[in-house]
Amino acid sequence: MELLASFGRVGLGILAYLTIVAALYSVTLLLPIRHRERAQSFAFVGPAIFLLVVGLAVPAFRTIFLSFYTGPTAEQFTGLDNYQRIFTDSANLVVLRNNALWLVFVTSFSAGFGLLIARLTDGMRGESLAKALIFLPMAISLVGAGIIWKFIYAFNGDETVDQIGLLNQVWIWLDPLLPGNQTPQLWLLEIPWNTFFLMVVMVWVQTGFATVLFSAAIKGVDTAIIEAARIDGATEKQAFFRVVIPAIRGTIVVVLTTTTIAVLKVFDIVRAMTGGNFETEVIANDMFDKSFREGNPGFGAALATVLFMSVIPIVWINTRNIRLNREENA
Repeated sequence: MELLASFGRVGLGILAYLTIVAALYSVTLLLPIRHRERAQSFAFVGPAIFLLVVGLAVPAFRTIFLSFYTGPTAEQFTGLDNYQRIFTDSANLVVLRNNALWLVFVTSFSAGFGLLIARLTDGMRGESLAKALIFLPMAISLVGAGIIWKFIYAFNGDETVDQIGLLNQVWIWLDPLLPGNQTPQLWLLEIPWNTFFLMVVMVWVQTGFATVLFSAAIKGVDTAIIEAARIDGATEKQAFFRVVIPAIRGTIVVVLTTTTIAVLKVFDIVRAMTGGNFETEVIANDMFDKSFREGNPGFGAALATVLFMSVIPIVWINTRNIRLNREENA
C-alpha cells in the first residue's frame, strides 16, 4: 500500500506540472503574435527553471550558510572554523589525501586503459562484442559493483579450505611460483593499499565509458590525414600519437573531466565496501558521516561546499572545451 501511495504522489506531481505548463501555454495564446513565441518559450522553460532554483540553488546556498555553523542543529556561528579544521585536522588530511589519490590514479588509469583498448580493438574481428563486454560494468550501480568486488576480496578466515574471494584463491594458487608463503590476506584492511583496491572498482567501471567515447572519436578521424602521414614515412605509432591523438583532443578532455567529477564525488563504493574505515574515507562519505551519524551538520556542509567548489572549475573546463569544439566544427 505504501508503494502504491508513493506512485500516486509521483503521478499527482507529474499531473500538476503538466497542468501548470498547459495553463501557461494557454495564456500565451491570448498574447499578440510578436510576443507569443518568447512567452511560449518561458511557459515551457519557466517551470523547469523554478524547480531547478527550488531544488538545487536554494539548497546549495543553504548548505554554504550552514557551513559557518556548528553543533547538533548548526546553531552556533563559528565562521571559518569548519574549513580550517578540514585542512588542518590530521584525520581530515587523510580524507583529502585519499581524494587526491583517487583523482590522480582513477582518472589516469581509466582514460589510459580506455584509450589503449579503443586503439587495440579498432577494426578487429568481434570489436562490437569486445566493447560491449568492456562497457558492461557501466550498467551496474556503483553499490552493486562494490558488493561484487567485496566478494572478490573476501577472506573466509580459514586458510585450509578454498577461499570464497577470487583474489585470495588466485593468490594461493600462485604460492608455488612466488617466493615466500602466499597466504590469504584481508585486502581491505591493508593500509594504505586498501584504498588502491577500492580504486580498482572505479577503474573497472569507468574504463568502459572511456573506451566507447575514444573508439567513436578514433573512427571519426579523417582517414585521409592518417594515410598522408603514412605516405610521409610515419610509423603506426607516430601516426597515432601525432595525428590521431591531436584530432581527438576534445574527446580526451571530455573523458578526463567527466571521470574527474565522478571521482571527486565517489561515495557508493567506499560506503559499500569499507564504510570509510581503515583510512579509506573520502570527502563524500565523510560528509555523510559528519552530517547524519555524528550530528555535526555544519561540518558536513563545509565538506559539501569544498566538494562543490572543487567541481566548478572542472565543469567550466568541460563547457569551454565543448564551445571550442563547436567553433572548430562550424
